[in-house]
Amino acid sequence: MARFSFENHVPQVSFSAWTAESSQVIGRVELKDNSSIWPGAVLRGDLESITVGVGSNVQDNAVIHTEKGFPCVVEDNVTVGHAAVLHGCTVKSGALIGMGAIVLNGAVVGENAIVGAGSLVAEGKTVAPGTLVVGTPARFVRNLTEEEIRTMHRNTAHYVEEARRFEAGLRRID
Repeated sequence: MARFSFENHVPQVSFSAWTAESSQVIGRVELKDNSSIWPGAVLRGDLESITVGVGSNVQDNAVIHTEKGFPCVVEDNVTVGHAAVLHGCTVKSGALIGMGAIVLNGAVVGENAIVGAGSLVAEGKTVAPGTLVVGTPARFVRNLTEEEIRTMHRNTAHYVEEARRFEAGLRRID
C-alpha cells in the first residue's frame, strides 16, 4: 500500500487490516480491525476524515473521498464493490455498495441495505435499512429477505478470509 501523510495527518491503520500494494491511503484515514483495501482503491482523506470499520472491504478500483463538512464513514462489515465511489457519505453496518455505484455527499445507506451495481444515491438521500435500491437516481425496489441479509454477511466475512489468504500468499515477482 502506498500510505501518505497529508498536512500532518497520517493514516491510522490497524495491525490486522490488509491493504493491497497498489492501493493508496492518504491523510485522515482510519482502517479498523480486519478491514481490507484491494488493488487500485484510493482513499483520499485530504478534506475530511474517512473511516473504514471492522471487517469492511473496499474492493478493486473503488474511490472514497470527502468534501468540507462531509466526512465519509463506512461502518462495520460493509462491502464496497469494485469501482464504486463513496463521496462524503455514511454507509451503515452490513450494507453492500454494488460495483460501480456512486453515493454522494450527505447520503446515508442504512444498515443491511444494498445499493445495486451502477446506481447513484444522490446528495442527502437516505436508503432505508434492509432495502434494495437501484437506478440513477437510486429508487426503492423491495425489502431484503433475512436469507439475503445472511448471505451478504457471509460474503463480507469471506473477504476477511480472502485478505488473510492474500496477506499470506501474494508475492511480487518482478
